[in-house]
Amino acid sequence: MYYNMSRMSFELSPEQREFLSKVDSACREIRPHEEECYLAEKLNDRVIPTFGRIGMLGCPVSKKHGGLGLDMLTYALAMERIGREGSGMRTFFSVHTSIGQLVLQGWACEEQKKECLPSTCNGKSIMSFALTEPDAGSDPASMTATFEERGNSYVLKGKKHWIGNGTIPGVMTVYAKDRETGKVSAFIVDKNARGVRAEEMKNKVGLLSVKNAEILFEDCAVPKKNLLGQKGKGLSVAYSALIDGRLSVAAGAVGVMEDCLAETVEYSKSRLQHGSALAKKQLIQEHIARIAIDIESSRWLAYRAAAARQKLHDYVEGQKEREGWLDRLNRSNTEYAALRAEADSLAAIAKFHASNRSFECASRSVQVFGSTGYRKTARVARHFLDTRATTIYEGANEVLELKIASMVLGNEYSAY
Repeated sequence: MYYNMSRMSFELSPEQREFLSKVDSACREIRPHEEECYLAEKLNDRVIPTFGRIGMLGCPVSKKHGGLGLDMLTYALAMERIGREGSGMRTFFSVHTSIGQLVLQGWACEEQKKECLPSTCNGKSIMSFALTEPDAGSDPASMTATFEERGNSYVLKGKKHWIGNGTIPGVMTVYAKDRETGKVSAFIVDKNARGVRAEEMKNKVGLLSVKNAEILFEDCAVPKKNLLGQKGKGLSVAYSALIDGRLSVAAGAVGVMEDCLAETVEYSKSRLQHGSALAKKQLIQEHIARIAIDIESSRWLAYRAAAARQKLHDYVEGQKEREGWLDRLNRSNTEYAALRAEADSLAAIAKFHASNRSFECASRSVQVFGSTGYRKTARVARHFLDTRATTIYEGANEVLELKIASMVLGNEYSAY
């Protein structure tokens, strides 16, 4: 499999096979503990050391900054495999890498990268993405968190919630409005910094082995060197992060459906009902066929989105070799705009389709299992609970549908 889909090769390269084999082995090793942690509603403390050993904590991060430097399709394939273990484990990586490390790789200056990225790749520091607020979810521009300049610092005030990995030490990107201009800027903030208080959000329906936090910023002083990107351009940073976040959700959802199919096939063959195996019942076969169809339709959307994202990455990295690259990207650069729009659109479509289909597939699997599938000890039940969240976060699917339509019709027809 190549990220350049124009070659139309659907075979994995030896390098991809080798890495994905390591990911598969790590997933198999950690599965029993993940299931225990899910039922106990506690953080899976083996994810970081287990996946750290194979480099998954820095899969698409450049080798220069401590990662493996793998392409976006390989990363998506790894997220697909991890998704089979549950959306909770996959969410950990989506937050740490997709909307964490890749934000720094794309927007941080060289000094910021050297300071932050190596420790995130070796697991000493875990990343978070602090954008969502109690009254600012699908509309981040309405955030109320603010900052002001004081001497050599920016001082943050406000509240963020549903922050993935928010209870794990490390760094996070935080988005806040300038009290004077109202424009949003992005900052790199140490989770243990003075003025940062995190409290775990409990009583969740699913995603029980990954931890979300409500984070309060009380006059948190951030050094000016920790401004991420250009002042007042924070929403551009956030929106670019959501492209990667949506891609990771789509890829992970494919893995969820693959696991649902495997579990449902095995159970339907072994379960006897009215004198024959469930697998012989036509209505049960309909469920199985629909899951198989949904896997294939979602898989290729995710792969195509990954290919588009790689093209965008390659273009931006090429521009970075020239002085003043960031200013050029912020101005009317038609090639960049077209590549970003394609990656944005395809990631939104893939996330919308795959998250909806994975929730439907998990529901079908629970139906096949019957009462046996209505307990959290059943893998299909956990997928059912977890996939409900994937239709909400990284862009609620109702909003994504409007976004996709506006990309087709033109921004002058935007419904929001």
